[in-house]
Amino acid sequence: MTGCDVIGGCPSDYVALSVAILSFLILLLRSTLPFLIHKVPRPKGSSFWIPTIQIVASFNLLLSLAMSLNVVRFHRKHWWQSCYLWAVWVNGPLGFGLLLSCRLIQAAHLYSVFVKRRLFPIRSYISLPLALLPWVAWATLLHVKQPLNNRCHMGTQWVGPYMCFPVVYIAALVCITGAIHHIEFKFDELKDLWRAILVTMFSVGVWVVAYVLNETHEEKTWLQVTTRCLLLVVASFLVVAFFSISFSHPLVSVMSLNKKESFNLKTMGEALGIPDSGSLSQNDATLDVDPNDPLDKLLQNKRFLLSFMEFADSCLAGESVHFYSEVQQLEKIPVTDPVKRIYMVRHIIEKYISAGSRMEVNISHRTRHEILTTLDLAHPDLFKNAVNELLHLINMNLAKDYWSSMFFLKFKEEAAMRSVDRELEQVNGWNFSPRFSSVHCPDDPFYQIPRDPPSHDGHGSYLQ
Repeated sequence: MTGCDVIGGCPSDYVALSVAILSFLILLLRSTLPFLIHKVPRPKGSSFWIPTIQIVASFNLLLSLAMSLNVVRFHRKHWWQSCYLWAVWVNGPLGFGLLLSCRLIQAAHLYSVFVKRRLFPIRSYISLPLALLPWVAWATLLHVKQPLNNRCHMGTQWVGPYMCFPVVYIAALVCITGAIHHIEFKFDELKDLWRAILVTMFSVGVWVVAYVLNETHEEKTWLQVTTRCLLLVVASFLVVAFFSISFSHPLVSVMSLNKKESFNLKTMGEALGIPDSGSLSQNDATLDVDPNDPLDKLLQNKRFLLSFMEFADSCLAGESVHFYSEVQQLEKIPVTDPVKRIYMVRHIIEKYISAGSRMEVNISHRTRHEILTTLDLAHPDLFKNAVNELLHLINMNLAKDYWSSMFFLKFKEEAAMRSVDRELEQVNGWNFSPRFSSVHCPDDPFYQIPRDPPSHDGHGSYLQ
């Protein structure tokens, strides 16, 4: 009778399957909880799709191992249990290959942005299939040659070349990481890259040994059961650790679920430590607003900017004002700190400039193209034309309506109240009595000369 080493269903198989299911659930929680807890808007473009594809690739890798290694026992053979479907295509290009390719593309984006100081020239939907092309070619060759037996094992002559693929991709990842090691990242991207490489090298090393033993020793029952359990457990550890060490979204990366002090980091300006990028404080200056003054001069005042921003948001046209505010924060970063400037510039481009971004601003195609194809992301005048265009639109529309709105009346009332409070503080500054009075102490009818302390002979000083 055929044992569980062939048809599956051993106790260790179900233990490994439970570990795989648990690891994938942890992966889903780690990928969604930061956005649910911190209320960070979902990113657009490659910042969203590449991590999502990593989750799909992780699921494919775990599922393909469970199916191709016969971890689960089936009473009948079905067409969808084909070895070439699971062991070749889902495990290779759609699993391990896709996982490594995503991380390779992320590293290439870091190199392009922080070393070359320009956006990655190839779109992710083109670069990712290109990175995946060797895996697809290998899977096609295996499908044509048909080297797999009924237990989904390939011959020794095929195992060696197949194991070279992860080694080559890890080597490429090491080369890219070495090229950016001199950059002083603000969110520990370099450390995350090295940790991802070490985790991958360890996991792949153990995985390769177990895979080769499983492929070449079919006659040893205990070895078959042990190695396939080890393969699934190591893969489960790899997908969780690989995704946890992620640098796809810097603002989320500083929001650790274990650190309550990071809850207040709401904007990229606060995360980068830009001065006056948080909420209003008592020390922020009050502005005497003159509607005849240029709008760009008025928007330099933080209180007026926030009031005008609230009005624009109420009109469902706040993108331009939010963009102007973040460009103001960018200008506070010195030109001698290009890394911090690039962080802020990349954030602004992803949020306001890229086509389809959640707060895309209305600028000309020429200006947008100049920003997206710039050769220096740290250039101080990168957004100059965009700001001029948007200020013109704001003056034509929002500014005229603001002066007659309730938001402006509320702003003037608050400014007047702060002026009165400031005058009271100046008046009370020379009054030493605890009461709010403008009367000097000697002229105060309730003022009394303090008594002397009692003497040692028991007689009060007033008797003396």
